[in-house]
Amino acid sequence: MLDKIVIANRGEIALRILRSCRELGIKTVAVYSEADRSQKHVLLADESVCIGPASSAESYLNMPAIISAAEVTDAMAIHPGYGFLSENADFAERVEKSGFTFIGPRSETIRIMGDKVSAIRAMKAAGIPCVPGSDGPLGDELQENVRLARELGYPVIIKASGGGGGRGMRVVHTEATLLNAIMVTRSEALAAFGNETVYMEKFLERPRHVEFQVLADGRGNAIHLGERDCSMQRRHQKVIEEAPAPGITAEQRETMGARCVRACQEINYSGAGTFEFLYQDGEFFFIEMNTRLQVEHPVTEMITGVDIVREQIRIAAGKPLAWSQEEIQIRGHAMECRINAEDPTNFMPCPGPINQWHAPGGPGVRIDTHIYNGYVVPPFYDSMIGKVISHGNNRGSAIARMQQALSEMVVEGIKTNIPLHQEIFSHGAFKAGGTDIHYLEKRLGL
Repeated sequence: MLDKIVIANRGEIALRILRSCRELGIKTVAVYSEADRSQKHVLLADESVCIGPASSAESYLNMPAIISAAEVTDAMAIHPGYGFLSENADFAERVEKSGFTFIGPRSETIRIMGDKVSAIRAMKAAGIPCVPGSDGPLGDELQENVRLARELGYPVIIKASGGGGGRGMRVVHTEATLLNAIMVTRSEALAAFGNETVYMEKFLERPRHVEFQVLADGRGNAIHLGERDCSMQRRHQKVIEEAPAPGITAEQRETMGARCVRACQEINYSGAGTFEFLYQDGEFFFIEMNTRLQVEHPVTEMITGVDIVREQIRIAAGKPLAWSQEEIQIRGHAMECRINAEDPTNFMPCPGPINQWHAPGGPGVRIDTHIYNGYVVPPFYDSMIGKVISHGNNRGSAIARMQQALSEMVVEGIKTNIPLHQEIFSHGAFKAGGTDIHYLEKRLGL
């Protein structure tokens, strides 16, 4: 087993990784920016190294600084968590070439799946259903693009090949706006991702976001851990996640899960990954694969009993999968609310000191957070300060436990989006399950 790991992240996920390392008897190195000296995982790690000032570009995105931290502490591996450099193929390659273990897929796999055009090609070859579209990058021939859009039928969506996180996409409702949409998306893609390649897909108007969690060891062994529903979104950013997805049958789970497993075997995948789909009218359409740990991984852990971070580390250490597909059983239902330091009405970030913090408890309640009394939320990073996860024997029980947990949770000194979550959980449509990805924005009038 790897005896020392650099945790190349911050916040709740850094603490989550540290806890799995401790359970496995692995020493930890926390890297941190000057703004994060008081992070809980920094205080708990066996060693810590400051890698730069508050700016992410000079710290958590600073590849040489992170690799140097591994060198000076004599670590064996680097865990990137999620966000920052977790899906950066160049970083994974530099880690590998520096003689360290990257806890994630191989760099070439990240590179293939990080480019949406090449990812779609790989998934089609593996038998995964994809959204009807251009089957490749759009060229400069206007009439060909017009013909394709007419063939697909409006509305269509123009997407950046290197995009992600809801960025680099534009919906086109009429032929008159098609050319401008392609040009603007190309320009934005080049500026944001350094890659101006764009492609076209049919725009599904009322889909749900359903994703499958997978684990593979790069030796031909792969399993799926069922699906999650992440349809409650604002501006393409997930707000609430749950598992299993409402209305997905056992037969659908078995069929799509098996296809995802087969795709992992086809591309010789190694580590944890997530196949993301749009689901509409009983059909799944692949949109992308996340080659990293997901923010919402706890809901899957709650219904399967599998420690996904632990499995990531074991696989990176060269060990075969600890689970077979037959051993994976879905038990009950789980919900997750992302708690952000932001105004619940206008969504503006609200950094500052936390004067009072009280975590909820009770049966089936889990809290993943790095905050504590007196902690100061910095203004430099994502506003998420934690996650509340509930688990029950069924969806109704999970909802009731989440409502109780949210009512007990106390965060004073800053504004949070807890009131928004409480309001959503009172919606009849949400309680019924199966809302599409546009539901929340329509409800908020956005």
